[in-house]
Amino acid sequence: MRLLSLSVQNYRNIETVALTPGRELTVICGHNGQGKTNLLEAVWLLTGGKSFRGGKDAELVRRGQPFAILEGVVEAADGRQDTLRIAIGSPESERPGRTAKRNGVDKGRAANLAGLFTAVVFDPGHLSLVKGAPEGRRKFLDAALCQLYPGYLTVYRRYVRTLTQKNALLRKYYENGPAAADILDALNAQLAATGEEIQRRRLDYLALLGPIAQANYAEISKGAEALTVAYAPLFEPGGLAEALRQHKTEEIRAGCSLMGPHREDMTLLLDGEPAKVFASQGQQRSVVLSLKLAEAAAAAQITGEHPVMLLDDVLSELDENRRRYLLTRMKEKQTFVTSCDDTAFLQTDGLIYTMAGGVLGGPVQPGQGKTEPEE
Repeated sequence: MRLLSLSVQNYRNIETVALTPGRELTVICGHNGQGKTNLLEAVWLLTGGKSFRGGKDAELVRRGQPFAILEGVVEAADGRQDTLRIAIGSPESERPGRTAKRNGVDKGRAANLAGLFTAVVFDPGHLSLVKGAPEGRRKFLDAALCQLYPGYLTVYRRYVRTLTQKNALLRKYYENGPAAADILDALNAQLAATGEEIQRRRLDYLALLGPIAQANYAEISKGAEALTVAYAPLFEPGGLAEALRQHKTEEIRAGCSLMGPHREDMTLLLDGEPAKVFASQGQQRSVVLSLKLAEAAAAAQITGEHPVMLLDDVLSELDENRRRYLLTRMKEKQTFVTSCDDTAFLQTDGLIYTMAGGVLGGPVQPGQGKTEPEE
């Protein structure tokens, strides 16, 4: 999978940008706050996913403008090309929210582009995968699955919608009278069907991703310790309906749903001990690097297409050994990197752009002279 061209208009601090990436490595270099991550985020949105920074649609449109427009030409391994276009409307615009077109044909919601262009993003915030809350690890799994299996997004949305209805009912359960019990049973039946599918997909995905991540970690750490990646279920496969029945009284008492894949986790162990408790800063970075590279490798196995790699200012977070390891893994894969310093890339093959005040400069081929970001 490759991005052949990208045009961006009125996106965050970017008024207009036209980018022609390198076949393998493209570096966006500049000082902090100049728009490097905004450009990387624009590439990511072509996957149909939400912003990896968690921004609301209203925050993505340049101030004072009704729309932001992102358009990219992508190429699959078989040579097929698609033009993907996303319009992001501000709340005051005629068409708020994100809508998409594929080759000029209206596709409705931008999420309907899922599966046409795949990417893996790695930013400093992903270091919380190890020590952060379970929600971040669930999002890691679900974001990957939404790209790989467009049908998963439909199931996931149905589950979340039903869960929201159930929690609303539980908060005011006794105010709904005798009908509350029947409504709760109906909602639990819906949750059991979609929740089982979510757990199954996560388990199957981790069965592929886990061994790859573990092998990556062994390589990075030179065998100093072993990483184990596993799923932490709350119910046995096929057992969600019974688990919901058993926890029914407890959930009514608590006023919220306590059972389901929305409460499950992915466990990360180093030599059998929880990485969340015992991992050093360096070990945390190695675990996350192992997981993100495994995410890309797993996607390549499932789809036959290696996803585009998006690395947002991660080299500064890595020591020399991990940095060198990551650079070697970029070979023959299209990779976008943002950095405050292009020194690490001057001996690589690729294109180096600069970004200052939302304006893109370059490109410069490595070896033609060091670039200096504008102040």
